[in-house]
Amino acid sequence: MTLIEILAYLVTGVFSGLLAGLLGLGGGVLIVPALILVFGHLGFTPEWIAHLAVGTSLATIMGTGGASALAHHRRGAVRWDLVRRLAPGIVLGAWAGAALAGLLPQVWLQRLFGVFLLYVGARLLLPRGEMPRMIAPGPWGLAMAGGGIGALSAIVGIGGGTLTVPYLVKTGLTMRQAVASSSACGLPIAMAGAIGFMVTGWGREGLPGMSTGFVYWPAVLGILVTSMPMAPLGARLAHSLPIPILTRVFGVLLLLVAAKLLLG
Repeated sequence: MTLIEILAYLVTGVFSGLLAGLLGLGGGVLIVPALILVFGHLGFTPEWIAHLAVGTSLATIMGTGGASALAHHRRGAVRWDLVRRLAPGIVLGAWAGAALAGLLPQVWLQRLFGVFLLYVGARLLLPRGEMPRMIAPGPWGLAMAGGGIGALSAIVGIGGGTLTVPYLVKTGLTMRQAVASSSACGLPIAMAGAIGFMVTGWGREGLPGMSTGFVYWPAVLGILVTSMPMAPLGARLAHSLPIPILTRVFGVLLLLVAAKLLLG
């Protein structure tokens, strides 16, 4: 590993941690495109760059998501009854998503992530009306919702907050409860998804050393070193910085990154 490579992971962790604290967005939104760029410059096999970026992103979320879930649990904000009902579907969905991602060519996995960034960027830029409520789903409804959230999150390498929070708010949770419960759901998504990417990538030709399947451990460790301490700082800065302006700026940035991924 070169000094530039190490610095790239540390800087990625700094910004992903700040982003999570400032805007409540999972670090995968930033980590995946950053790793696609870094792995490309390192000369990794092009066929697996997007797969390695997504799998590695999920592995980092195991650390940050666990820390976030613990912090929310200590404040009594996690609805563990709902998390337990969502978790089986989440795990199965994340495994299915990782298996599907392993079958996709590099270019299509990259484009799928680009489409996801378009969605997130548009949500940040467009005004949000009040979310319509729906009838609270039963056990099967929660299991199916968990499966969809887990599958989509694993394919694009995120902890699922972008999908889970709006769903939980629609079921009647307060925003505070939805964010806290979503952070708890992010841990099984990340664990199942990361394991799935390790398994689907096992034995593939052209993967770098120090990787397990599609998870590249030097990047995981480098990102976690800075992302975990920066997330609380981002949360504190959220009370003093102009968040609406930052949200719009980041929304535009995501649209530009999405265009690059879709057209590149």
